[in-house]
Order: sequence, then structure tokens, then C-alpha cells
Amino acid sequence: MPDLNRIGIAADHAGIELKKFLLNKLISAGFDVKDFGDKSEQLNDDYPDYVIPLATAVAAGEISRGLAICGSGVGACIAGNKIPGARACLVNEKFSAKQGVEDDDMNLLCLGARVINAELAWELAEIFLSARFSYAERHVRRLNKIKAIENNLHKNL
Repeated sequence: MPDLNRIGIAADHAGIELKKFLLNKLISAGFDVKDFGDKSEQLNDDYPDYVIPLATAVAAGEISRGLAICGSGVGACIAGNKIPGARACLVNEKFSAKQGVEDDDMNLLCLGARVINAELAWELAEIFLSARFSYAERHVRRLNKIKAIENNLHKNL
């Protein structure tokens, strides 16, 4: 089982300020955080350059969960979901931050820095990081179907 205290964070130029805010909050809360960048605001950077390494580390179990930030959160979500084993979701409200982990084993929370404020982002991150997958039979069954698709076994579903 991965160390649930070891997490990652990544953002492009649009999310850099929110990333800095969340990084400080996470460290203060005792999390071991790996920063996947961007480290400074570069207007010509691209979110996949930071989100893909983050999602890859989550999928490989190097970190337990990740926070991916861009302007809307949509691009980060799309990029994160391209990595087999990464289950990324754009969340702007509390219910999905918890339910996405409990029912769907979400491991990558995507946030839109231009959509939500820093305090709500921190609240969503706290909920996401404290939630646990339920292992209910129906949720495991559904997750196994997703894994089968990722493994190109969809013809057997």
C-alpha cells in the first residue's frame, strides 16, 4: 500500500500561484510533497509537461495521490487520464472530492485556478486526501472494467 502521506503537485503558468499556496498548506499539514513543476511562471509552458510526470508517478505508486492545476482544470484532467492507472477528475465542489475517491478510487485531483479560489481549493484537497476507497464489490467491479480498458482488454468486457 502506498504511503498516503506522500503526494505530488503540478501546475502550469495559470495555476502556479494556487500551486504555491497549496504546496505551503500541504507541507504545513505534514504531507511529504513532490513538486513536479512548474517552478516559476512561464507563459509559454504547457500543462502536459507537468501533469504527465505527476500522473505517471501516481500510476506507478511512487506517490499515493496528486494535485494537478491549470487555468480551468480541464486540460490537466484530460492529460492525467491519458496515463493508465491515473484516475483524474476535475472537482469544483466538496461532494465529488470525497465520493470520487470512495467510489472510483480517484488518485489525481484536478483544479482550475481561474475557476475556484484558494480556500476552496485547499478544502477540496483536504477532503480528497483524507478520503479512502471503499472496496465495495460494485466499485471494485467497475474499477476492474476501467483497468481492462487500459490494458486493451475491452473486447472481453
